[in-house]
Amino acid sequence: MNISFENPDKVNGLLTLTVEKEDYQPEVEKTLKDYRKKANIPGFRPGQAPAGMIKRQFGAGVKMDVVNKLVGEKIYEYVRENNIRMLGEPLPSDKQGQIDIEKDETFEFVFDIAVAPEFKAELTGRDKVDYYAIEVDDKLIDRQVEMFQSRTGHYDKVEVYDAAQNDMLKGDIRELNADGSNKEGGIVVESAVLMPQYIKVDEQKNLFDGAKLGDIITFNPKKAYPESAVEVAALLKIEKEQVADLDSDFTYQVTEISRFVKGEVNQELFDLVYGEGTVTDEKAFRGKIADGIRQQLVQDQDYKFLLDVRAHMEKKVGKLVFPDALLKRIMLNNNKEKGDQFVEDNYEGSVKELEWHLIKEQLVAALGIKVGDNDVKHVAKEAARAQFAQYGMSNVPEEYLDNYADDMIKKRESVDSLVDRAVDMKLTEALKKVVKLNEKAISLDDFQQLMQAK
Repeated sequence: MNISFENPDKVNGLLTLTVEKEDYQPEVEKTLKDYRKKANIPGFRPGQAPAGMIKRQFGAGVKMDVVNKLVGEKIYEYVRENNIRMLGEPLPSDKQGQIDIEKDETFEFVFDIAVAPEFKAELTGRDKVDYYAIEVDDKLIDRQVEMFQSRTGHYDKVEVYDAAQNDMLKGDIRELNADGSNKEGGIVVESAVLMPQYIKVDEQKNLFDGAKLGDIITFNPKKAYPESAVEVAALLKIEKEQVADLDSDFTYQVTEISRFVKGEVNQELFDLVYGEGTVTDEKAFRGKIADGIRQQLVQDQDYKFLLDVRAHMEKKVGKLVFPDALLKRIMLNNNKEKGDQFVEDNYEGSVKELEWHLIKEQLVAALGIKVGDNDVKHVAKEAARAQFAQYGMSNVPEEYLDNYADDMIKKRESVDSLVDRAVDMKLTEALKKVVKLNEKAISLDDFQQLMQAK
């Protein structure tokens, strides 16, 4: 077998393989012998069919399979041994000649190969990158305390509706005629739940101000929710399609007013959030919350830092030249059902991600970053911990987190993202020690605005 590689412009490669009969024939004969042993041909005992018959029936297919497998193996072997930084898969070149798998004994295969551009990605202490440190102030801690209080809260029955308290109403709805009388056979909904603060139009919302038990309010659901047929349909228990022809006013007789009361900041709340006896007073409770917030915010800070490293490196490396036409062919080959327009619409973004992938690859290699099973398990556990924290569960036992993480790792679709996350975490920690950090204190609100601006 002979393999040659041409790469005159450094990014568009042409790889040619010449496969001789001696390269594939031994494997073809071995495979045909195996076929003969297993073949069940009418008129012959198992394994006793003539070799010529087996060859005539299966020879061309076996030859094709053996040659294709051999070509694939040799391409990747050559690419690996010659350190060719191939992008995507090799594609048959338009320089490929005709091949007759049955008659030809020598085959020549020609492939177009996209090659990564040559560049140097390097960071040192002379590189200055912003690092935003989010301030954990009383306002932020108060938000978290209120969130915990809300999860332990309850509803009290009251007699007067107060919009400022976000009270919830329950009442009976009845459809009216144009003259204001009850419509015979009209829509009637008993014990309909209504939260006036979510009504979109102030004119309709204000009708409920100061409502008391037993009061009857006349309103128009369609005017109250002019842009949401779904909300009107849900309130009136009708199909969404019926809303278009509905213009009636309705009465709402208040039968119940409920006001949400947040849970108290006491030992019961401390134990619920952090486990029995872990925290015994409000000061320690707020301190524990602050520590948790800081730990969570480090992930956001590091994410922003890595984004800024990316922007810094893209500017430092400059515009890279890619084999655009070939990469578009590869992209189309991987998205055949989506067509040429999909490629045109998404190519630029795809190349930007590829550029960062190549830069990050060099940084990871230069810093000697390696990711093992323990690193992936750690990432999975932290993801599980964060997910439980969203539900206010801050004291989940380690064995639960271990089991949850193990389940994540078993799912093939999860592993790649966990590995990527582990690489990013290790890379971030390493880069924070390499570059000069331009530390900036920032509030959470300003940080979120900053991220939205990106």
